[in-house]
Amino acid sequence: MRYIPNTDDDCKEMLRAIGVRDVTELFTDIPEKIRLKENLKLPSALSEPELKSHLNLLSEKNAGTEYISFLGAGSYDHYIPSVVEHLVSRSEFYTAYTPYQPEISQGTLQGIYEYQTLICQLTDMEITNASMYDGASALAEAVLMANRINNRKEILISQAVQPEYRKVLNTYTRSLDLEIKEIPFTKNLLTDSNEVKMLVSSNSSSVIIQYPNFFGSIEDIKKISEAAREKEALLIVVVVEPIALGILKPPGAFDCDIVVGEGQVFGNPINFGGPSLGIFATKEKYVRNIPGRIVGATTDKSLQRGYVLTMATREQHIRREKATSNICTNQSLCALAASIYLSTLGRRGMKRLAELNLYKANHVKKEISKMRNFSVDMSIPTFNEFVVRSKLPLEKVNEWLLQKNIIGGLALSRFYPEMKDSLLFCVTEKNTKEDIDIFCRVLGAL
Repeated sequence: MRYIPNTDDDCKEMLRAIGVRDVTELFTDIPEKIRLKENLKLPSALSEPELKSHLNLLSEKNAGTEYISFLGAGSYDHYIPSVVEHLVSRSEFYTAYTPYQPEISQGTLQGIYEYQTLICQLTDMEITNASMYDGASALAEAVLMANRINNRKEILISQAVQPEYRKVLNTYTRSLDLEIKEIPFTKNLLTDSNEVKMLVSSNSSSVIIQYPNFFGSIEDIKKISEAAREKEALLIVVVVEPIALGILKPPGAFDCDIVVGEGQVFGNPINFGGPSLGIFATKEKYVRNIPGRIVGATTDKSLQRGYVLTMATREQHIRREKATSNICTNQSLCALAASIYLSTLGRRGMKRLAELNLYKANHVKKEISKMRNFSVDMSIPTFNEFVVRSKLPLEKVNEWLLQKNIIGGLALSRFYPEMKDSLLFCVTEKNTKEDIDIFCRVLGAL
């Protein structure tokens, strides 16, 4: 164990100090029947040259061709300007930890402060925290925050909210005295606003919708907001594809109470599911209920601008059991990437990027609508994702596309058993005209 510096004598001394005779006593809480009774069946260790040679052999098995992707459903393949990776790779950024000491953490604090400012501008909300783990956990924390504010027990969530986000929410609330009710969606793949009016009551803590929703459709937030307001329930808007806010009216314009979402699209690559970036914004009057922490700007006695942790309502600070959350850190490096990305694009760049996504997706929709074995409802307003109905087995469609080096859409039957004939496709600015032509030609050949 060359990387572990503790000698046998060191280990014995540590065990003696805590009053334990053997390391196995530390695992007495683990039931005997599930403990490993034998050594792991691992191959013998390799020397460093042998290991390098082995890894090189494995790397040669990688596919030599690039794939064209038309898959979204929560993680999106957008182009990342080279300036983003260049700046976040600087050692003073990627080695930064929690900025407990503002005197030596001004750069980290300023980066977070700029991120907060940009997210407030993007969502049209008053307060943003320093970021969270991902969009799913941000949604769960938003529901807990709503419950703290109004002490109501009922949660209404649209079935058009990302299914895995809903699963995370169920996990968070499973052992709490909270009831989750799901709002169905219509044939137009939009949250049924009439059902919202029927379901929302004086016991409803929050109403949750996604914008654009999981099917890429643009929800009518105004109607749902009005229904929630009638019963004084908090409106939580989930934004999983925030590039759409380059052209859509921001959630804050609809008087929503909390905006949560996923910031992966802002300069963070798709990387086997993570790391990700949770966005969390709200109204100023709820600032003391927000999870995580907030960085604020101030001036020192020399009137020099400086940054500090204004609020950090975490359990390991003085709040202890009164803490709003047990979140121990934030995705500050991912948030920094988002700040650089948004600053690089600017307002006009964001609008142009969103327009490109919208235009290309609509072009693909029109082309698919001409195909014999596929159909698209052109009346549904969507952003860069849309649902395609297939007369052919979905597995066969995606296998055919993969043979042609194209990553196809998500089979919606995975989450919605009743949608056995539907695929969810996504088109971004990275899909060139040539990519789109190849995709349409290959799909049309079916």
